[in-house]
Amino acid sequence: MTNPSLSRRAVLLGTAAAGTGAVVGGLLPGTSALAVPKIRPGRIAYPFTLGIASGDPSPDGVVLWTRLAVDPLAEDGFGGMTAEKYDVEFQVAEDLNFSRVVRRGTKHARRDEGYAIHVELTGLPSGKELYYRFRIDEHISPVGRTLTAPAVGSIVSALTMAIASCSNFSAGYFTAYRHLANEMPDLVLHLGDYIYEGAGGTGARRHSGGKEIKTLADYRTRYAQYKTDPDLQLAHAAAPWAAVPDDHEVENNYAGDISENAADTVEYFRQRRAWAYQAYYENMPFRRASTPRNLEMQLFRRLSWGNLASLHMMDTRQFRSDQACNDGWRAGCGPAEDEARSITGDKQERWLLDGLRRSEATWDILGQQVFFSQRDRVVGAVDEYGMDSWDGYVASRKRILSGFGGSGATNPVVLTGDVHVHYASDIKADFRNPASKTLGVELVTTSITSGGNGSETTATGTAQLAENPHIKLYNSRRGYILAKAERDQLRADFKVVPYVTTQGAPLETRASFAVEAGNPGLHRL
Repeated sequence: MTNPSLSRRAVLLGTAAAGTGAVVGGLLPGTSALAVPKIRPGRIAYPFTLGIASGDPSPDGVVLWTRLAVDPLAEDGFGGMTAEKYDVEFQVAEDLNFSRVVRRGTKHARRDEGYAIHVELTGLPSGKELYYRFRIDEHISPVGRTLTAPAVGSIVSALTMAIASCSNFSAGYFTAYRHLANEMPDLVLHLGDYIYEGAGGTGARRHSGGKEIKTLADYRTRYAQYKTDPDLQLAHAAAPWAAVPDDHEVENNYAGDISENAADTVEYFRQRRAWAYQAYYENMPFRRASTPRNLEMQLFRRLSWGNLASLHMMDTRQFRSDQACNDGWRAGCGPAEDEARSITGDKQERWLLDGLRRSEATWDILGQQVFFSQRDRVVGAVDEYGMDSWDGYVASRKRILSGFGGSGATNPVVLTGDVHVHYASDIKADFRNPASKTLGVELVTTSITSGGNGSETTATGTAQLAENPHIKLYNSRRGYILAKAERDQLRADFKVVPYVTTQGAPLETRASFAVEAGNPGLHRL
């Protein structure tokens, strides 16, 4: 589907533009097709400091994104922009030089939307690699590479996905994002904790403002700091993204409309959550259907990749019951098994089970946030489980498992973030019985930076591998997963970097697993 040489060149152009500021007069190759006016007094400074992005590809379109900022860290959250609106031109082309333009137009970047624009394209050819860019006045953005999805039901040979989560700016450098971009995947799945809301501590880098963010201006400024990072910009320019948030886009371990801080009222926290969702929407390539409304945001949605894969992107924060037994790791927590408790909410649960039942794809991929498989933390007769994960919502997990196998999804793959560790696990019909049927697999990506440099293993990891025979991998380095789905198998390579507290870390593949279509279970390569 892709042309690696052209694609890499496109990403390199994007990097160059992001790093040099204003691109004026067609100085970069491929910019001459976009007529550049003469510089006139009063024009704004270079506004594409936050980069560009694309996302949520469909068989006939994709979303293009940018957000204008001439002073990204301005504390009012408006990035130094002052007018009520700006006209931003966009172009989409079949080639890097933009000699075969297939779509062009103008969108308004408005003040009340944080000067973000979302161009929701339709009518494009299916399964196509395309290039895009923006312009305002004399300034031209970096060039991005994107793809449309293959036609519904069409025969597709492969889908390459990069899976990432947990990128804490203060914890280290986003080197893993740069390596991810160089993989040139068809799709990037980001499973949450794109930003962190906390003050930042004493990590390798400092969060802007040095405080916990709580207002709309705060959240906008924090996103701006992250998006000025050149490695993150490169990852966005390399491929379309499908993203879902976890907790830190709002507040650590929040549950529905319940704050981690017992002193916060529901009314106060729902307003804070609404601001956080608005900033998240403004800063990610979402479709209009995800525009926050009435203090909520539509996040669960489904993407298809021909007849090869159905991707069920989930939301395990907004509608969940409060964590059982006051959260944390708990032994003997009866409420965790309460049938009435849900991590998805009833509407999303019905939507997911219906999608699994109707799916005709070879692979059903669940993109979600927190650990799905059972995970006992201690060796011995006492079982201790994390209440913020699906172990705290046992009945909810059982209901989802009913959609795996039989008349449901025959090759389910659960993708997870959150825990800052690479895991690979078989999903069992009965996790307490190693001989029970394997229904699918769970692939858990480690963090991009969260937790600092990390290590190969930990005492906790050793205990978990001993106590949970369905877990086949534990690695606490930083990185991402590269997964390639084909007709007969899905292969997952667990990529790591040895350090994040300084720049330039090399990339290694720490482990690789395959799953055979029609034969659920992990096979180490």
